[in-house]
Amino acid sequence: MKVIGLTGGIASGKSLVARLLSDLGAHVIDADVLARKVVEPCQPAYHDIVRELGRDVLAQDGTIDRKKLGAMVFADEAKRSRLNAITHPRIAALARKEMDRLALEGEQVVIYEAALIVENGLHAAMDGLIVVSAPPEVQLERVMRRDGLDEESARARLAAQLPLEEKLEVATHVIDNSGALEDTRAQVSRTWESLKDHEPKSQADD
Repeated sequence: MKVIGLTGGIASGKSLVARLLSDLGAHVIDADVLARKVVEPCQPAYHDIVRELGRDVLAQDGTIDRKKLGAMVFADEAKRSRLNAITHPRIAALARKEMDRLALEGEQVVIYEAALIVENGLHAAMDGLIVVSAPPEVQLERVMRRDGLDEESARARLAAQLPLEEKLEVATHVIDNSGALEDTRAQVSRTWESLKDHEPKSQADD
């Protein structure tokens, strides 16, 4: 089974591309969905986060308030590192379990959607990497509108990730999401067809 990474800069349109790929029949594993699962109150990561970062990250119902947590860790690199150390191994374990299940079912190509694929070096073990791009000013406008942030906070979010140029350097496929939806859709369709047409790399290729 081929595992293809899907990533991009913040607010570049990664989730849109994931939805378009899913519409075309691709099986997409969304790391953000897994991240929500690992921080549920019944999970060990929940208790680790509260112990490490305090009860200020909790909503009134006792669940993790993702907006509060995001505001806290994007403003403090040390806290962001602590959060990543708690959640990333557990997200990876869930993803691996899902990939193993899909492989047993005979799935040929799986898309793994995550923001920090390149930052965490995951792309090196994958069979390809799709990077979704958009100009910085477009990213800034989108993240301000999407998350209700002021410009300073939005720029801090952008700065917390690896520059998009560095992700593009290791991409095997690039989707330019700066234009019209139909243009993005056409690029996604071509990319998906090319992925289906190629066999996964074997160990002999390494």
